[in-house]
Amino acid sequence: MKLANTVALINAKLLTSPSINSFEKIVFDASKVKRGDLFIAFSTEHIEQAVNSGAYGIVFDTPTQVLDNEIAWLEVESVENALLKLLRFTLIEKNVKAYECDEVTLKLASSIKTSNELIVLDSSLKDSANKLYVIEEGSEVLFNEDTTPADLFVDFEYISKATPLKIETIEQTLFEVSFIFDNKFYERRTLSPFFMPYLENLLNFYRSKNIDFKIKQFINVQHFKPLFVTNSLEVKEFGLTQKVLIFEPSAKLFKTQIEFMKNRATWANIIYIIPHLHTLNFENSDNIFTYEDEEDIIELLKTMEYNFALIVGVDESILTTQATIKQQLSLDF
Repeated sequence: MKLANTVALINAKLLTSPSINSFEKIVFDASKVKRGDLFIAFSTEHIEQAVNSGAYGIVFDTPTQVLDNEIAWLEVESVENALLKLLRFTLIEKNVKAYECDEVTLKLASSIKTSNELIVLDSSLKDSANKLYVIEEGSEVLFNEDTTPADLFVDFEYISKATPLKIETIEQTLFEVSFIFDNKFYERRTLSPFFMPYLENLLNFYRSKNIDFKIKQFINVQHFKPLFVTNSLEVKEFGLTQKVLIFEPSAKLFKTQIEFMKNRATWANIIYIIPHLHTLNFENSDNIFTYEDEEDIIELLKTMEYNFALIVGVDESILTTQATIKQQLSLDF
């Protein structure tokens, strides 16, 4: 890319009068910079390494020392916005088609292997930048605005809610399901039936776009995630205990998940642990508890009687955190 075009595209202030006039490629990792590259500096601490590796240009938004007047030093208001503009230009050049979906569908998509022309953007713009910059001509991307700004694309479509082909559920528990889709049988996939409407929508999207896919296990979903534990909250293998913690990081989903649990596990003793700031309008809220911090959650889990505990707003790392604290206390005393 020409230097003059880059300056105009990202609305940068050129601080030097460099001898170079173009860049080979854009690089976001200082350890991968080669001679002729334009380095996007999310942190000033990596700039010296990029310069020493032969970078022809540095894009930055935090005051820093100009180390070499022979290369281009491009000061911008926001490195993130500059990156977005550079990637947007790349996607336009390569005729990339974009499709938006909800956060659950995106996580399901990240667990399903598809043909190479579909890229699932399930991480931040910075983390996705490398694969977007080298994306193939005519590729398709699936994204959610919570992690990828819609401004990255000139135009995009939202995955249709229409479901011309239904998933036929054969057998199900709270956390596993066997089903048939498009005359193919998928046996005992580790996925709650709660997700089936999302999965149905996604698979119909794949089918409508002639995207080949393979379903093995859903390891990246990170929603409604069960952990089988002992009374002392020691994690065991799937299905080995009678006590299950269910982690839901998104506050957008817990109301529907509470209804799902009430309808599907009528036999069970279930408690619902939600952030203190959230309020619910349920007629019977006897089993709904609120917390202000992780210690509140752990205390409830240790003192309450339950078969299932749906915990909203955190993930399973709270168990590791508490175990570390306990270990440190035992060492100190």
